[in-house]
Amino acid sequence: MARVSLLGIPHDENSSYLKGAAAAPALIRRELKSDAHSSWSETGFDVADSFLDHGDIDFSGGGDPWERIESEVGRALDDGHPLISLGGDHAIAWPLLRAVRRRHPSLTIVQIDAHPDIYDAYQGNKRSHTSSFARILEEGLADRLVQIGLRTLNDELRDQLTHFGVEVIEARHFSEDLRFDLKTPVYLSVDLDGLDPACAPGVSHREPGGLTTRQVIGLIQGIDQLIVGADVVEYNASQDVSNLTALVAAKLVKEIAGMMIKTNGASAG
Repeated sequence: MARVSLLGIPHDENSSYLKGAAAAPALIRRELKSDAHSSWSETGFDVADSFLDHGDIDFSGGGDPWERIESEVGRALDDGHPLISLGGDHAIAWPLLRAVRRRHPSLTIVQIDAHPDIYDAYQGNKRSHTSSFARILEEGLADRLVQIGLRTLNDELRDQLTHFGVEVIEARHFSEDLRFDLKTPVYLSVDLDGLDPACAPGVSHREPGGLTTRQVIGLIQGIDQLIVGADVVEYNASQDVSNLTALVAAKLVKEIAGMMIKTNGASAG
C-alpha cells in the first residue's frame, strides 16, 4: 500500500497579526476523519488507508523550535514516504524545507498564497511568517520557486521577487489553463489565504480576490512530477465560519495525498 506521512506543526509564534494557527492540526485531522466526508481523493485513492500519522510536534520542552521542526520533519521523512505537514503559520516552511532539501538535491517549490512571504524581515523579525521564503531562497533550499495567487505586492516585495528570481503568477493573471513546466520533484506549499475569503474565511489575513477551491484543486491535480512534500498552513479557527475552512483544508490534504500517491506511480483503485 502506498503511504503518505502526516505531521502536525502547531506553531504560530511568528504570526504578525493574529495568533491561532497553532490550533489547526487537530481541527484539520478532525475533518479528515469525519464520517461526514468521503476519504477518497478525486484521483481515485482512499487516502484514509494511506496516512501514516506522526502526530504533532511537542514544543513544550523548550529549546529552539526551528531545530525541533527540522529534526522531527527529518524523522518523519526517514520512513521514505512523501510528507504533508499541517501548520501552524507559514514561518514553519523554512525549517521544514531544510529537512526536505537534504533528501532532494533537485527541488521546485510551488506556493499558493495571497502573499509572497519574502520580506527580508517584518517588524524586525527574520523568522516572521512574512519572511520565510526569503530565508528559504537565501539558503538555497530549492532550485526554483513558483508563486501563484499573489495579490498584495508592493515595491519592496517586487524588488525581493526580482532579486531572488521568483516566478510569479499574480491572481489577476491567473488562468485555469495554467500549466507548469516542471522538471524536478515538487514541494507544494499551500497557504489557505491564497483562496478567496468566500471559500476560506478562517485565516488571519483575509485578502479578497483569491482563487476558488476548485481552482486550487485543479492546480494540485495539474502537477505532473513527483510530489515529495507539502504543507497546508495558516488555518485560524477563530476567524472561521461554520467550520468551512477546516473542511477546505482537509479536502486539499486529501487531494494532495492522492496526487502524492499518483505521482509515486500507484494506480487508482
